[in-house]
Amino acid sequence: MRSRPVILITGSSGFIGSAIAARLAERHQVVGLDSENPKKPLPGVATIRVDLTSDQNVHDALAQVRQRFGARIASIIHLAAYYDLSGEPDPKYQVVTVEGTRRLLRGLREGFDAIEQFVFASTLLVHAPTEPGRPITEDWPIDPKWPYPQSKVKAEQVIRAERGPIPAMILRAAGVYDERCRAAFLAQQIARIYERQPTSYLFAGDPSHGQPYLHLQDLTDAVERVVDRRGKLPMEIALLLGETEAPSYETLQKRIGELLYGEPWPVLSLPKPIVKAGAWVQDEVLAHDPFIRPWMVEIADDHYELDVSRARIFLEWSPRHSLLATLPIMIEGLKADPPGWYKDNKLNPAVVAAPIRSCRKRSNANPIPTTQQSRQPMPKSSASTEECSGLTSPMSRSDSGL
Repeated sequence: MRSRPVILITGSSGFIGSAIAARLAERHQVVGLDSENPKKPLPGVATIRVDLTSDQNVHDALAQVRQRFGARIASIIHLAAYYDLSGEPDPKYQVVTVEGTRRLLRGLREGFDAIEQFVFASTLLVHAPTEPGRPITEDWPIDPKWPYPQSKVKAEQVIRAERGPIPAMILRAAGVYDERCRAAFLAQQIARIYERQPTSYLFAGDPSHGQPYLHLQDLTDAVERVVDRRGKLPMEIALLLGETEAPSYETLQKRIGELLYGEPWPVLSLPKPIVKAGAWVQDEVLAHDPFIRPWMVEIADDHYELDVSRARIFLEWSPRHSLLATLPIMIEGLKADPPGWYKDNKLNPAVVAAPIRSCRKRSNANPIPTTQQSRQPMPKSSASTEECSGLTSPMSRSDSGL
């Protein structure tokens, strides 16, 4: 019996990586490369531990792959990257995202007889923002605004320099979500309105601006199509992936309020210097660690919308989901199980574990907490996962992408 094609996935234990692994394992031998083993191993998916910051460790991990699964790789899907919310440069961006990609490519070229495809998870934020009504294409200017997308641009450059004869597919994706939300900054926006936080009313810049999103199932569908078409795609190609609808911050704000409380939630647009100073005061003066950071305010109203014609042509792909259509399911999940929803979105479940009488009476509102207790901060970094997905905060819309 002919063996199944081998697919390697870095960052395979994360939210996105595990979904892609499960999808591809139906017809392929999937091997996950991650710094830790998955909490819930997937049937048909093997995992090999790897440290992308170590030349020797990458060499040894790939040697295990060759010994166990052979010297021919159908596709490697590279999701692993470093990410944090500080907005400050960090050496790990270079060591993990950039040099880790270089180590991986060199190890693949030296250790295997054939690599049919290298797929890199980038982000649409490598591009400069646009204006409403003017969707961007893959040829739009490259102008990343903060360290995370800047590291992705450098990694794309490494791929071009190091791939040799290996075909390279660069996927510049929008922020990823599912029915439980799991898009970090969108979850923060929903939580602030749910808790009726004062900052839930505020936005820095133009609230008519927005960003596209990408449902997890649409992403896995696109990746599967990329893998299936290996050998038919150009030797190097970049593809934008996302919904063509880019709901504005104001649109999301109003809709979340309607779904939670039966009426639109108001939004007050403030000058960026005032908001930035306020965030700095909370962070530095009051020794509080708010989710909103001053650097986010600078790019709060950067607008993105996508022309996905290239993906439609080369992959016969277009998104089948809509964030606005999925939003009611997200909110129903929050209402049904607030602590579980908070946990799934890496927020602090204790904030909503015991409902407290609301400070504002609404006829159809559920009892919710009014505490100013800080929500659990997101993990600062991730060197083996792809959790940079869908960032949209009350005073910042700072990131989309893998």
